[in-house]
Amino acid sequence: MAATKIEWTETSWNPVTGCTKVSPGCLNCYAERMAARLQAIGNQNYRSGFRLATHEHMLQLPYSWKAPRTIFVNSMSDLFHEGVSLDFIQKVFAVMAENTRHTFQVLTKRVERLVEMTHALAWPSNVWLGVSIENANYVHRMEQLKKIPAAVRFVSCEPLIGPIGNVDLAGIHWVIAGGESGPGARTMQGAWAEQIRGMCVRQEIPFFFKQWGGVNKKKTGKKLGGKIWQELPVATMKHNVYGKRKETGAF
Repeated sequence: MAATKIEWTETSWNPVTGCTKVSPGCLNCYAERMAARLQAIGNQNYRSGFRLATHEHMLQLPYSWKAPRTIFVNSMSDLFHEGVSLDFIQKVFAVMAENTRHTFQVLTKRVERLVEMTHALAWPSNVWLGVSIENANYVHRMEQLKKIPAAVRFVSCEPLIGPIGNVDLAGIHWVIAGGESGPGARTMQGAWAEQIRGMCVRQEIPFFFKQWGGVNKKKTGKKLGGKIWQELPVATMKHNVYGKRKETGAF
């Protein structure tokens, strides 16, 4: 995979493909739909559709990208799926550590497994680690994330299918929120997203509102409260994060 339409990143890299559902946010998985399309056109990485698979040949891809990129790791899977061996996960982390010109964003719903193997992984400063939280029942993923020694710890509230309540964002560097899109998309209430934005503003955490979602996400747009919120973590060239808001992100 190369360029992606996901607004908060630049490129996707999928050494793992396929997944299984673990919580309500997975119901209308976009990756499952995309895998079916890729299988239909003969993409060999998806010859088994959305069944979990690791791809050794994909480990070399970041080395070929000479210009620095922000890379979403496994947009078509979950690196910490129970079917992915620790050995393979360590290989992925080794690739990230050796490609310091890139920034790698890893997002998981399987935070318990992540915590279990934290000490078996090296944590280079160019790796951002995030968890998905779709409603208040999964805020515990964020609390587990705070134990991870990643340079940037972020939360993705997408698809946001319920309120997450008032939470302490201390130890979190970035929050993304957005509604579900595509066939069968569940409606996101504005109050849910506005509450998250308010918490981020009060606690000085960068906030990125991706979309309202729906069957036609272009029609519903991505303004929240009349503004486009696309704040990013403030980092030095060495990827050290100070947790400040990027004020120019909201316009």
